[in-house]
Amino acid sequence: MIETVTDVATKDGRIETFVCHPERGGPHPPVLFLMDAPGIREELHDMARRLATVGYYVLLPNLYYRAGRDTKYGPDVLQNGSAEHQRMRAVRTKMTIPPVMDDVAALIAFADGQTAATNGRVGVHGYCMSGPYALAAAARYPDRIAAAASFYGTWIVSDAVESPHLNLAKAKGELYISCAEHDDLAPPAMVHELKGLFDKSGNSGELEICAGVHHGFAFPQRWCYDKAAAERHWERLIALYRRRLG
Repeated sequence: MIETVTDVATKDGRIETFVCHPERGGPHPPVLFLMDAPGIREELHDMARRLATVGYYVLLPNLYYRAGRDTKYGPDVLQNGSAEHQRMRAVRTKMTIPPVMDDVAALIAFADGQTAATNGRVGVHGYCMSGPYALAAAARYPDRIAAAASFYGTWIVSDAVESPHLNLAKAKGELYISCAEHDDLAPPAMVHELKGLFDKSGNSGELEICAGVHHGFAFPQRWCYDKAAAERHWERLIALYRRRLG
């Protein structure tokens, strides 16, 4: 496995990005792995490595970079009201979709210049706060993003003018949307509305509700980790990328 941390130039600065890919058999299709709200940590590095081992050039950017390089948080970030949680929320609550779309463009351009990455179809997937980013990216860059996945994405249907539910039909790539049955950040009524909009979009993908699990089920270090559901999430994601990226 080849891995490095590099700064990728963007419109607003330089985004610190963990990059990993197989040692042999390249070039490999690029995949953007968009973090959840608690931010960059070794747990996500390990997930990026797992995806890279099956043949992908994985980029995991610190989407909080505009707030500084110290936007990495300790384990208390998951404890509501803790100092780390408050520090993260001060950054998270200022995030909107448009600047992240600029970051996606910069990351794709970076991958295009790497000999270890193929130049063409790109995949993107996001968890939690980044589920909407992944879907929005598929709509914003339909000629590049061939596959996009959202895992327990938060507030995919909202009043925001850039809410991803408004542009599902613009995506040319295959979409996969995974929702947890128990999720206060994507309640049943929202998921029902999203399912209707997704069906009307005509996309060839799937919206799946994972029964019996909670928001965050795919992360091994969460209280709600569900091994069976987590392995199913890997099965769905890798199959999606195999179909659309090779």
